[in-house]
Amino acid sequence: MSTKSLIAVMSSLILLALISSSAYVVNQYERAVVLQFGALIKSDVTPGLHFKIPFTDRVRKFDGRLQTADMIPASFYTIENKRLVVDSYIKWRIKDVSTYYRTTGGDSRLAEDRLGQRVADGLRNQFGRRTLHDVVSGQRDELMAELKATINETANSLLGIEVIDIRVKRIDFPPEVSQSVFARMAADREKEAREYRAQGKEQSEVIRADADRKKVVLEANAYRDAERLRGEGDAKAAAIYAAAYSKDPEFYAFLRSLNAYTKSFKGKEDLIVVDPKSDFFRYLNDPQGKK
Repeated sequence: MSTKSLIAVMSSLILLALISSSAYVVNQYERAVVLQFGALIKSDVTPGLHFKIPFTDRVRKFDGRLQTADMIPASFYTIENKRLVVDSYIKWRIKDVSTYYRTTGGDSRLAEDRLGQRVADGLRNQFGRRTLHDVVSGQRDELMAELKATINETANSLLGIEVIDIRVKRIDFPPEVSQSVFARMAADREKEAREYRAQGKEQSEVIRADADRKKVVLEANAYRDAERLRGEGDAKAAAIYAAAYSKDPEFYAFLRSLNAYTKSFKGKEDLIVVDPKSDFFRYLNDPQGKK
């Protein structure tokens, strides 16, 4: 190979190296900055193909997608001075890449450590202003929303990070007090149960007494109405009998005698001791009923 050919090959290789070292690509999910001799000269580079000065400029790329930071379980005290062990996590992503790089050097672990310290301080303040019931169920959503708003203000300005969400995965009592707490909770629930049973028994007695009173009133009203209807029926029957008797007294007397005979001699064992000449056998002795 001649000297000219060797120089041409070497020049091509150097040119190719310069071109490859001056071009870089930023993906859609990445955030990038450009450094020149370690100094930040370009921040928040848009996705796509870009060029830089070889050997003097350096590109730092960071993951711009949503990140999850699992916090180490920590102890916090409520306003009742009850100790709780809280396990939580943070959803975050880079918002201002230049601030993020200046404060953390692009180290995501350092960013999560600093963010976790601020979240821990915020949880400590939030728990310290609330009761056990509030942090467990009563005001849990309100607590998380307030904490997220507070942390976002400092995280945006100091770390260039946007906090998407803060969630508590688990709240436990310390092992040394769990049994006593559970026993006290069981005693409180038993006390409430006894109170509910007593209230239910009292209400049942009131309902039963009211039902008995209504029963007596209904029976009395029913008896009154029955006696009234029976009296009206007897009066109508007596009026009918009287009207019938007045039309044919002899037939009425005969009919009453037949009814008396039917009732008196209903069974074979029936026995009656009466003078044969008494008025009872009036129609047996004489079909005309003459004495």
